[in-house]
Amino acid sequence: MGQDEDWRLQGQEEYLLGATLMRKQYKAWSEDWEHDHCEFCRAKFMDPHFSPEHERFISENSDVLIEGYAVQDRRPDESGGAVLGRAYRADGVIERTELSGQRNDYYWVCPTCVVDFAARFNWTVLEAPGQNA
Repeated sequence: MGQDEDWRLQGQEEYLLGATLMRKQYKAWSEDWEHDHCEFCRAKFMDPHFSPEHERFISENSDVLIEGYAVQDRRPDESGGAVLGRAYRADGVIERTELSGQRNDYYWVCPTCVVDFAARFNWTVLEAPGQNA
């Protein structure tokens, strides 16, 4: 199967071409938004620190990811409605969620899809803050 026929490709070029992706642990956005999916394969990301139930679910479901690649400086067009942002304390705990101009961590990509699509999408991939892959 050619790369253009890959079922995971569904128009992500419109918003992910040339993006910067940073590897990090997934953190829930809010009480109502506690997981995300890979923009390509739909793999689930969850925060094990969100609740004891989440921690148990993750331990029982090895396919659930707790870290991956968060897209930096990109978010959906706000013309469809407001976009939720996050503010963190120094220890990394979410301090508050609010409508914000923050543009990081809205889109997530799993490690497998980063390997498969980094060249095609011309991504800059950071393995840790301040380090290129």
